[in-house]
Amino acid sequence: MGSSYQKFTKDVLIIGITNILVALSGIILLPLLTKTLGAHDYGIWAQVQVTISLALGFVGLGLPYAMTRFLPAKTNREEIQEEFYSVFYLVFLVTLVTSVVMIVAANFIARAFFNGAIHIVRITGLIILVWSLDWVFLSFFRSFLQMKRYAIFTIADMYGQLGLIAYVVLNGYGLFNVLLTVLAIRVVIFFILFFLIKHRIGIRRPRFSRIREYLNFGLPTIPGNISSWVVLFGGRYVIGYFLGVAPVGIYSAGHTLGSIPFVFAITLGFVLTPTLSKLYDEGRMNEVKTYLRYSLKYLLMIAIPFVCGATVLSKQVLGLFSTIEIALQGHYVVPIVALATLILCICGPFEYILVLVKKTKIISISHILAALINLGLNLLIVPVWGILGAAITTLITYSVLLGIEVLYSLREFRFVIDWHFIIKSLIASAIMSSVIWRISTVGNITVIATIIIGIIVYTVVLLLLRGAKKEEIRFFRTLFQRGS
Repeated sequence: MGSSYQKFTKDVLIIGITNILVALSGIILLPLLTKTLGAHDYGIWAQVQVTISLALGFVGLGLPYAMTRFLPAKTNREEIQEEFYSVFYLVFLVTLVTSVVMIVAANFIARAFFNGAIHIVRITGLIILVWSLDWVFLSFFRSFLQMKRYAIFTIADMYGQLGLIAYVVLNGYGLFNVLLTVLAIRVVIFFILFFLIKHRIGIRRPRFSRIREYLNFGLPTIPGNISSWVVLFGGRYVIGYFLGVAPVGIYSAGHTLGSIPFVFAITLGFVLTPTLSKLYDEGRMNEVKTYLRYSLKYLLMIAIPFVCGATVLSKQVLGLFSTIEIALQGHYVVPIVALATLILCICGPFEYILVLVKKTKIISISHILAALINLGLNLLIVPVWGILGAAITTLITYSVLLGIEVLYSLREFRFVIDWHFIIKSLIASAIMSSVIWRISTVGNITVIATIIIGIIVYTVVLLLLRGAKKEEIRFFRTLFQRGS
């Protein structure tokens, strides 16, 4: 395996460790907020998070993502300045307008989705303004594969936020103070990132000379971003509208645990997009296909056993990380969301193919169709089946999305899918599930021990079945001993 693959894998490991730590902070935050604020305020917190993600999906105009497609091959300082600051200023303008509109319309938004919490909506608008600019800065580091720097700021952001939130809630302060803490962290990160980028490329007034090319690439991704948001989080708005914010909190807790494998998909996405873009533009198709093959394999290596484990231990694990009320009412959401997340992870490598050939319109159309199906089913099912209906709708939607993206991506080019490994992973997962099902899971310590035993059993069985090739094991063993 070549040095470029080694560099890619190092970056994946760096971002992987980062995202695992970020996911761990989210898991720590889950019991911290549910046990101190209760299901009602946790539901409002969940609505804030999905609102921020919705806003970030369109205020950037797809430009930060376009940066990761066009900037990696740039070496001229003036070109980098021109393209980066063109993106920065345009994103700032659009986000400023969006945040002002949100603050002005806070009364209406709060009544519809936030149980009347107007002040929560207003501070959310300010958070969106700063967060969108932080996103542009971090996309700069991602574009040039500065993954260590990206990782440091992401971890500092999340754990600084976690520490301050813990201090706030454990001292009896409410949700508004929690969001003030989030805003403060975002502002600090903004200034640090700004001065770092200023030190590297300086500051200049852009002429927006290539902004049309960026917009042609980025704008078609906006419907896809919003549609992806509808698929991922739209059900929570429907739940909040029909059932109230407490069920939103219950569903969000189950969804958070069930979607953990998506952390690894995001990890690969951060590294794959700029890496594959450079290789594809250089005509190195064999390497592109190799990365796609291994990316799918590694995702399934994690997602398949997770689904099996979630099916057996959902109630116990959800009870460990939340309240008894949430565990009893929301545990059946976890395995359904886990299966839906596995399907979403499979979508990733096929979607990258469409990105490489610059057919982002197909991605957008597929996500729009998935979003319409998701929204329609949620409106029909949630009032009758509650949060279970939202979980089933998510599973159906991702299945449709996978079918569409596989169909169109394979028309461009194909990569090898390791079916032998998939069978071995399913066998190892079945054996793991059988073992943990027979273990008594009374008490938090026992639940944690059972999870660890399950991971060990799956790993050992997969190795015995030779699920990982010798050269892969040898490669990872020597990864940090060889130069990139």
